[in-house]
Amino acid sequence: MKYLVLIPDGMADEPLKELGDLTPMQKANKTCMDFLAKDALVGTVSNVPDGMVPESDTANMAILSFDPKIYSKGRSPLEAVSMGIEMQPDETAYRCNVVTLSEEEAAYEDRIILDHSADEITTEEAHELIQTLEEKMGNEFRKFYTGVSYRHCLIWKDGNDHYNFMRPHDILGKRIGDYLPKIEDGGGEFLNLMRTSYDILKDHPVNLARKARGLKPANSAWLWSPGKKPQLPSFKDKWGLTAAVISAVDLIKGIGLCADMESIDVEGATGNVHTNYKGKASAAIEAFQRGIELVYVHVEAPDESGHRAEVDNKIVSIERIDSEILSPVYEYLKECGEPFKIMVLPDHPTPICKRTHTISPVPFLIFSSEKKEAGVASFDEYSAETTGLYIPNGYTLMSRLIEK
Repeated sequence: MKYLVLIPDGMADEPLKELGDLTPMQKANKTCMDFLAKDALVGTVSNVPDGMVPESDTANMAILSFDPKIYSKGRSPLEAVSMGIEMQPDETAYRCNVVTLSEEEAAYEDRIILDHSADEITTEEAHELIQTLEEKMGNEFRKFYTGVSYRHCLIWKDGNDHYNFMRPHDILGKRIGDYLPKIEDGGGEFLNLMRTSYDILKDHPVNLARKARGLKPANSAWLWSPGKKPQLPSFKDKWGLTAAVISAVDLIKGIGLCADMESIDVEGATGNVHTNYKGKASAAIEAFQRGIELVYVHVEAPDESGHRAEVDNKIVSIERIDSEILSPVYEYLKECGEPFKIMVLPDHPTPICKRTHTISPVPFLIFSSEKKEAGVASFDEYSAETTGLYIPNGYTLMSRLIEK
């Protein structure tokens, strides 16, 4: 038996007036998803437990069958694992975004956060900025590491791993002073670092060149999501399957590596709408051909489009995931001559109107080559609800895919 798990990150949404009160999932031409849904087990699932923040680390852990309430220790340590950073027990990892702040205001606190991704800055440009931050602010206690695009990592010896930072993508368009770390609650060192990063980056040659090209500058670091070194059970030991993860996002790679899954890199995979969809499909097929039994393909593009309120790009990303990843992998599995199952679901919603993640349940489908289910005509948020099948704990969903 072969298993494909496909995660179009943040694909679920809410009705939009500009789409005639349809969601991007309903509007998108997703022939393969709808074809599979007709004969699949379809329902909704909550991947984020009540009381937890609807982040991708929490949701993807749940999809991989690990209870987030037990295993979630923040996304940054997982990203650190993916980046090859050997964390020590006394070290804390922090996500270090490079973001775009307005530059007209005199005080740092009065600036507006314009873009959490700095126009989806290239990794090459961001590396120069992170290297400069390391040169200016790194020391024996803290070190900056380059990740992918705008997502980077800070490792801090004896750092506070419980500080409650604000997620930058939740405050787009707002004055940052209301959301910065506070001296009175122990955030003084973090506040000073973020202020200083602006002074270092605002006139950096990389940012001057970006502005000359009409792009937003990555003029400040933004810290959030701290955590200690993570530990997850082995996916193979739990399910008896060899498994691999394919993603452009360090967070998802880190989860896979911590669960003893193989992490497969794809050239040109970016984490946005311009990613290498066909390359991910080819990598999944090659993994199956090498004997990998379960392949977990994660695609960030719908999520980034949701954060950036890009309706057309969200629809396009769903359509390309369907036609360039799901369809060719399905055709390959069908021609293999052995049983297979496919599970498709977003990890969480990222509604265009909210530009951030929500905790609402998401639709899922599980297609089996051996067993037909009643299914639905179209795979979307509302058709999935009509089946009446609701899984309250996302970490139990994998057991419906893999029946031991």
